[in-house]
Amino acid sequence: MSTHMWIRQIHRWLSMAFTLAVIANIVAMIMQVQAVWIGFLAFVPLIPLLATGLYLFALPYVRRGTRVNEAR
Repeated sequence: MSTHMWIRQIHRWLSMAFTLAVIANIVAMIMQVQAVWIGFLAFVPLIPLLATGLYLFALPYVRRGTRVNEAR
């Protein structure tokens, strides 16, 4: 499996973890639980999710640039 596929798979799992953290935060807010750590729980998967998302966003442009340079 290539590096791109690994990063794509990691990005998918991180998005699921982020979604669960946001749902936990919403449930805690509805139940009026005063725990600050629940609010910060979503930041744990969000930081690597941002990094992998930016990588996946830039990937087609980088590939296109290498193909143009190889053709010359």
